[in-house]
Amino acid sequence: MRLAEELFGIYRAKTGAGVRRSLARLADRLPTGAGEWAVHEVPTGTPILDWEAPAEWNLRDAWIADPTDPAAGRLVDFRRCNLHVLSGSAPIDRRVPWSELKEHLHTAPDRPADVPFRTCEPGATWGFCVSQEQYDALAARGEREYEVRIDATVAPGALTLAEWFLPPDAPGPATGEPAEVLISTHTCHPALAHDGVSGMAVAAELAGALAARPGRRFGYRLLFAPATVGAIAWLAANRDCSDRVFAGLTLACCGDDGPFTLRRSRRGDAQIDRAAAHVLKHRDEPYELRDFVPFGYDQRQFCSPGFDLPVAGLTRTPNGEYSQYHTSADDLSRLSAAGLGGTVEVCAAICDVLEGNRTYVNLKPYGEPRLGPLGLYAAFGTEPDSAAAQRAVQWALNLGDGRHALLDVAERSGLPFPAVARAAAVLRSHDLLTESPTADGRPRPALPAISCPQ
Repeated sequence: MRLAEELFGIYRAKTGAGVRRSLARLADRLPTGAGEWAVHEVPTGTPILDWEAPAEWNLRDAWIADPTDPAAGRLVDFRRCNLHVLSGSAPIDRRVPWSELKEHLHTAPDRPADVPFRTCEPGATWGFCVSQEQYDALAARGEREYEVRIDATVAPGALTLAEWFLPPDAPGPATGEPAEVLISTHTCHPALAHDGVSGMAVAAELAGALAARPGRRFGYRLLFAPATVGAIAWLAANRDCSDRVFAGLTLACCGDDGPFTLRRSRRGDAQIDRAAAHVLKHRDEPYELRDFVPFGYDQRQFCSPGFDLPVAGLTRTPNGEYSQYHTSADDLSRLSAAGLGGTVEVCAAICDVLEGNRTYVNLKPYGEPRLGPLGLYAAFGTEPDSAAAQRAVQWALNLGDGRHALLDVAERSGLPFPAVARAAAVLRSHDLLTESPTADGRPRPALPAISCPQ
C-alpha cells in the first residue's frame, strides 16, 4: 500500500521522466540480490512491428487563469490534479477566448465532480480535462480571454520499459521447451490508483514472493511497460518469446476489494487458464471466469495470432466496470491493503501450481498399495482435514499413470492443488510414486504395458 501511494504521486504518461522515476522506485522495491533488472530505451521513430516508438512527451506545469481576476488564482491547476492536462498535449502559452478554450476542454458529464483522464498522440492537439462543475463555472463567467499555459515538450527521445528476470534454480522443463512465466503490467497511467498503480505495486510485491520460493523450475520475467506500445516494443525485441513463454498474466485493476475476474488466454485451455481458475475456485470467495476478447489491456498484444502466447488477464473489478474508471475518483481511497495483498496471494498461488504441476508414475499400480505398514494412515490422520488428505493420496495413486499431471488430479478430484501436491510428495518419499522423466505438466503419451508380477 505504501508503494502504491508513492507511485500515485508520480506523474506518468506513455513516455518521459515520470515513467523513468516510477521504474527507479520499482527497482528499489525489488528483492535485493535476486533477479536481473534491465531498463530499455527505444529511440523515437524505431520501428516496432507495425508501429514506431513515439516522440517523448514531458509535462512540467499547466494552468488556466483569468487575467482580469488575479485574486482567483489558477482556475484550473495541474498541481492540484495531474489529470487536468490532456496526456500528450501540445504546449501552449497565450491568451485564449472562451469560445476557443471551451473546444479544448474535456469533461465527464455523468460524473460532474470528477476530472476525466484523456489522451492524444504526442503534440496532436492541446487540451485540458476538467470536471463538469469546473466547466460550468468557467462558462458562467461569460465570454472573456483566459491565460492558458501548458508547459510541455514533444521531442525525439525514447520509449522506456523495464523487465526483471528471476532465473530458475532447479531443473526445469526439457531442453527446448518453454521455461518462462511472464507477468506484465502497464506503467503509463497518471494518478489512477486501481487502474494504474495497483498492477505495478502487486507485481513488485510478487517479485519478493517468487524470489523467496526455493526450487523454482521456471524463470519469471516481470515486464513494466506503457500500455499497448510498450508491450508491442517488447514483442518486437523478443520475437522468439513463443519458444520461451510457458505461461503469463497481465495485471491491472487489481487493488480494490472487488471479486477477481480471470480473462482466459486466446487458447482458452492453456495451463495458466486452468491453474488460475483452480486457485480462484478454492479461495472460497466470489470470482468470474471470462473468455478471451481482443481488446482491453495488453493481453491482446501477447495473444495476437502471430505470437499466441498463453497469457491470461487477472483483475479485481475490471476496467470500465466501475464508475470511477478513468477519472480523478480512481484515487487511493479505491485501494485497500487487503485487496492488494489478496491479489499477491492469488498470483503466488497460481505460480505455485505451475511450479508443482509434475507428472508421476505409480510404482505399485496393481491394486491399492498397503499404506498402513508405511505409517501413512497415521500420518494423514494428523492432517486438519484427514479425510481430504486420504482422498488426495488415493487420487494421486490412481491417476499416477504418467499421463495425468497433478493439476489434472486436482481438477478431477475437486481437491485443492496443495493437498494433492502434498500427498504426491509423501507418496514419493515412500517410493510409491516417481516423477515422469519429462515432468512438465503436459499430457503424456501412453506408457508401455507393465508385466504383472507372478
